[in-house]
Amino acid sequence: MANESGRLKVLKTYKLFIGGKFPRTESGRYLVASKKSGKSQPIHVANYCQASRKDLRDAVRAARKAQSGWQNSSAYLKGQILYRIAEMLESREDTFREELRITGMTREKVAKEVAASVDRLVYFAGWSDKLSAVFSSVNPVSSPHWNTTSLEPSGVVGLICPDEPGLLGLVTMVSAAIVTGNSVVVLASENSPLVAISLGEALATSDVPAGVVNILTGLRKELVPVFASHMDVNAVVDGSGDPEVQATFAEGRASNVKRAAAWTLSESDWFKNSAEDPYRILDTVEFKTAWHPTAY
Repeated sequence: MANESGRLKVLKTYKLFIGGKFPRTESGRYLVASKKSGKSQPIHVANYCQASRKDLRDAVRAARKAQSGWQNSSAYLKGQILYRIAEMLESREDTFREELRITGMTREKVAKEVAASVDRLVYFAGWSDKLSAVFSSVNPVSSPHWNTTSLEPSGVVGLICPDEPGLLGLVTMVSAAIVTGNSVVVLASENSPLVAISLGEALATSDVPAGVVNILTGLRKELVPVFASHMDVNAVVDGSGDPEVQATFAEGRASNVKRAAAWTLSESDWFKNSAEDPYRILDTVEFKTAWHPTAY
């Protein structure tokens, strides 16, 4: 596309974010991002990768490699890193606003979503060192034992983001999953894929260990069955609100018994307190109960 000076503009190709790097899809496929306008034809503004099944498998491999180290990081450090992501997102807010505007959103709506995304990261960062105090317990038992229940991350978690809001839904699901020590493989919104990779660019400079967050752009109908059947994905959270996605997960879980949760939120609900309910964090944790004998 040429600009007014006649110069051919070089359009950005948004790559995937896997293992802390930005590879192109191994399939070589790409999709077109177009800006909606009052003109008869949308304006071609960028290209982005259409992830393949192999890209997903590579992302799961990277997530597994990073997960144990992230789990063993202190709660304080996890909270500091989530807060750092919020700092980076706010410092790049102009980029995120422009990419959300491509979808046809108004300036007021875009500003609201970017601000809410920053606040949501800060909110979940604050939970990092409070989860064990709130949700762990010492259990009364009628035997000479010290019985405790504590939280452990599920491991590698697959996240299916809602189409709207593209940025806030992504940020909410990622922060709720990684704050406990999970690593994640994210399938971004089909309506707002560019902000997902821009978030990856912010993550790359936010002290997040490589592989803790992996972001794919592409088509749900192609990749959701792989999320459902992959034997090294320990849990999946579906925020798409798509009944077909939920049915696919229900079928896939029959062979590998992974945890699965569905966040059935409307677009407006993602901005409300219901989206930041701390119980959503528990969708990707396991409760471990230990028995220790005590002296009579």
